[in-house]
Amino acid sequence: MIIISGKLYVAADARDAYLAGCAEIVEQARTAPGCLDFALSADLVEPGRINVYERWESDADVERFRGAGQEEDQAVQIQAAEVRKYRISSVEAP
Repeated sequence: MIIISGKLYVAADARDAYLAGCAEIVEQARTAPGCLDFALSADLVEPGRINVYERWESDADVERFRGAGQEEDQAVQIQAAEVRKYRISSVEAP
């Protein structure tokens, strides 16, 4: 299993519009083969921060969905990013 998690920063006054522009991407991801979960959300404390959480069955599923990458108009809005990919070898209930 692959988890992609982290944070993006956009201008605080543009965050809501940025997230609204991502709604279709979230919908597409959630129906993509191998996608177990996909969420982008506004942080409750930092005004320009967007939290990223994705869970996939495999690297191949992630790569197939990513394709050419992010839309240019969205990419230019990102001021900073700290997103990492984690390979999970086992999962258990808490």
